[in-house]
Amino acid sequence: MTKRNLPTLGKTLAGGLMLALMPGLALASGEAQMDFTDTWMGYLSVALFVLAYALVIGEEALHLRKSKPVIVAAGVIWALVAIVYMQHGDTTTAEEAVRHNILEFGELFLFLLAAMTYINTMEERGVFDSLRIWLVSRGFSLRTIYWLTGLLAFFISPVADNLTTALLMATVAMAVGGDNRRFVVVACINIVVAANAGGAFSPFGDITTLMVWQKGVIAFHEFFDLFVPSVINWLVPAVIMSFVVSGEKPDPIEEGEPPLKHGALAVVGLFILTIVMAVSAHNFLHMPPVLGMMTGLGLLKFYGYYLKRRGGTIEDREHLGEQGISVEGEIAAAAPHGAGDAHFNIFKSMERAEWDTLMFFYGIILCVGGLGTLGYLTLVSELMYTDLGPTNANILVGVLSSIVDNIPVMFAVLSMYPEMSHGQWMLVTMTAGVGGSLLSIGSAAGVAVMGQARGVYTFFAHLKWTWAIALGYAASIWAHFLINEPLFHIAAGAAGGHG
Repeated sequence: MTKRNLPTLGKTLAGGLMLALMPGLALASGEAQMDFTDTWMGYLSVALFVLAYALVIGEEALHLRKSKPVIVAAGVIWALVAIVYMQHGDTTTAEEAVRHNILEFGELFLFLLAAMTYINTMEERGVFDSLRIWLVSRGFSLRTIYWLTGLLAFFISPVADNLTTALLMATVAMAVGGDNRRFVVVACINIVVAANAGGAFSPFGDITTLMVWQKGVIAFHEFFDLFVPSVINWLVPAVIMSFVVSGEKPDPIEEGEPPLKHGALAVVGLFILTIVMAVSAHNFLHMPPVLGMMTGLGLLKFYGYYLKRRGGTIEDREHLGEQGISVEGEIAAAAPHGAGDAHFNIFKSMERAEWDTLMFFYGIILCVGGLGTLGYLTLVSELMYTDLGPTNANILVGVLSSIVDNIPVMFAVLSMYPEMSHGQWMLVTMTAGVGGSLLSIGSAAGVAVMGQARGVYTFFAHLKWTWAIALGYAASIWAHFLINEPLFHIAAGAAGGHG
């Protein structure tokens, strides 16, 4: 590297850090926006966001929910944006920009709320508990459990989500591994990597892939072109770590195997139907996918009403948080086997959604949407995608995802919408999803499993195997270039279509 290139590299690395800390949504219109990056209000807005994000990073130590600082910062930043535009005689641009940001959040929020409600309902009906108990009670060897939990994490996360999947499989690994800390550590790492890799080839597997799909950048069927690179991303570190897993066969754990509650499989079927409706709304009707998801949520609510009636409840008063009124007589006597369903409340499943996470998304989108309106995304785009080039920039996106979070990073990329081929868009979709596996704090799955296996699966325990995960990361990128090479000659939007 020549000395002449060093300033460019410094600017690019600075741009990378800004990309991680300034995820925003650009204006909906194609009009040129004013640049306020060198104003005191611009600097103050950046400082407010950095402070808010610092509080987010310190969530565990401060016991402060991550949504609180970013929501407050969002309001203050947009007030500054409005003031600086008004000072230049523009009273409409800030309003249009914030409305666009709220629309983007609204689609994401409703989609995730429907998906989370389904996942919580399946959990309430015993779907996940039945799978967990089946695994721990079969007397499998540690090596078999290692591969089974990884394989299931890889294939469940594309449908459920990587966080729920990782927690479920980690519970199995901890139950079977017991006091074998070495096994629990590598099994948890394997599960986190597998869950993140599995979520990368499905619009439903991760928030970042969902954003890319909803934006119309990549079509639903095109995500499956990332299947082989995602498999490689998981298998390379999984094979390396498997050499430290013994073939010991612990005694099976005897747990009472509760039958699935009535309607469990019907809820699974409704969830699959809902996914089909979301995909169909997007692909065939050219409508937002959230329309199909919310319709499916309505069907689930109707099914919840059936469950309550089956249990002897005749009043649909769930929206008031009431249990409903059970009546004596023919209805109650006719369905004694469903008496437990009288207390089923679909709104309880909605209450158990990750509201802090959903509100965090609001804060992130609104907070740094203001930074984008001030002109910072244009600056970052030039530093990242002009100086480094698309390939290096997209690989860096994955590395940044492991340090901060893949969601704000992907928001920034989608907002900047740099000029690059369809293959490059698929590359950044994959790297943003699997890059978080490099560190335990780089993905929601890793953070959740750290909390579940506290003191065993830790940041430094994961860090010892980062080299193996990095090999998988590099191998998956190489595989993508090798297998999907024709896509690098297709212009962005020609296949997926920018929404």
